[in-house]
Amino acid sequence: PWTWDALPSEAQDRTEEWLRGALRHQPAPNNWYLFPLTVAGFLQAAGRGDAETARAIERGLGLLEGWYEGQGWYSDGDGRSFDHYNGWALHLYPLLHAHLAGDRALLDRLGPRLRTFLEGFSLLFDADGAPIHHGRSLTYRFAAVASVALGALTGHTPLAPGATRRILSGALRHFLDRGALTEDGVLSLGWYGPHAATLQRYSGPGSPYWASKGFLGLLLPPDHPVWTATEEAAPVEGPDRALALPAAGFLVQTTGRDGLVRLHNHGSYKLRPWEAEHGPADPLYARLAYSTRTGPTSADNTPDNHIAVEMRGVRSARLRIHPLAAGPDWLASSHTPAFPDAGPKVPSIRVDSLTLVRGRLEVRVHRAVGAPAGTRIQHSGWAVALPPGTPAETEQGPEMRLDGEEVTGQLLGLHGWQSATAVRAPQGTAYGPWALVPELTGTVGEDPAGTLFVALASLTGERDPAPLADLATAEVNGLAVTVRLPDGPGVVVDFGAGDAPTVTEAGA
Repeated sequence: PWTWDALPSEAQDRTEEWLRGALRHQPAPNNWYLFPLTVAGFLQAAGRGDAETARAIERGLGLLEGWYEGQGWYSDGDGRSFDHYNGWALHLYPLLHAHLAGDRALLDRLGPRLRTFLEGFSLLFDADGAPIHHGRSLTYRFAAVASVALGALTGHTPLAPGATRRILSGALRHFLDRGALTEDGVLSLGWYGPHAATLQRYSGPGSPYWASKGFLGLLLPPDHPVWTATEEAAPVEGPDRALALPAAGFLVQTTGRDGLVRLHNHGSYKLRPWEAEHGPADPLYARLAYSTRTGPTSADNTPDNHIAVEMRGVRSARLRIHPLAAGPDWLASSHTPAFPDAGPKVPSIRVDSLTLVRGRLEVRVHRAVGAPAGTRIQHSGWAVALPPGTPAETEQGPEMRLDGEEVTGQLLGLHGWQSATAVRAPQGTAYGPWALVPELTGTVGEDPAGTLFVALASLTGERDPAPLADLATAEVNGLAVTVRLPDGPGVVVDFGAGDAPTVTEAGA
């Protein structure tokens, strides 16, 4: 096998000189600082370590500590940017460095964080192997399993070996079975096939090959239990789950009957602390919810899973998201509606949002504060990709139902909404060439304390799901709404109880 010592001394010197360029480069203020850390670890292992390599490692690990928010989640730089980089970069590089260097103290400090992270992250893989479609650099695809393999490699994992392999093999199979490779056998720039809206400005022809991180499990020896144990069911294939991760602002919702995963976002956004809160939103961060079988619509189409205020004919964006409160099956946040540079400036308006999940159902409650009476509010549901030639119904109501090839999306206004329609998204999503988005419209009332809007949504892979109108009722009293669902007691969501909403059992 190749070794550093096998290189001629002149080649070693040239290689070291080239690698040290990475140590002296001023990277972007995010996970890129871990690239010099990794290079420095290699140089130290090759006997070329010095004060410069030590500084690069110390700097990277120091920044990492400042980005840690708890529950196994790191922000990708300053701010609240939480996505797949948490697993395929922020856990991967430092822990792999510690493992290869035999740094037991560092493994003992960072390893438990990885274990905690995997307890929730392992639920974010569909029964069909798909990772959640959220955040940037999604063209890396099955690189999402890198942290799962890293847990097995370092011993910091809550997963049984058979469950680990199920996730590793499932994600790889998912993409290979759905056209991720071109006719030339290379990974395309996109998700399944080419898809421009999945990409970022820095994406290039070689970008998809960061997917190679997904093969980290090959560092495990052939006799490792991950390879010898019987493959088990994926974690999502168990009972229905609702898992709140308030450190990142995520609420995970899984249903075992169809193996589908939904991620409700009440805390992850793209803006840095110093960046202005205006302009268009990034569809891969700004939406209220994401899933393993739907992708967000492009920035040029009507947004899915969005709450918007309309001023002067311009709809607002959701940029900086402020977490408010959390419970075992619900999460709440607030944001100031943002408009394009030429649009209105209305910092007095605020929208508070809460999502409560039970089974496949999602109760979505919004409070609009500070907007003039009569202001239009729009709320959209899941974008369902449809095959070409499918007729589009533009007027639906009061309950909207969109049947795709793999999923059915439903949206029902329970309170505050006056009209319902399905809007075309002609640029589609990563899951289909075009899509429909259900949308509700209402208007702000006279109460200066705010106006409540309540909706019930569902995304399911089950065939012929029951109408939502048969599954829930909502009774509003001021800024509190009592919602009754089929399973369990009713709940009271109260936005008037203080600075943050509360959720209590009805009658308690």
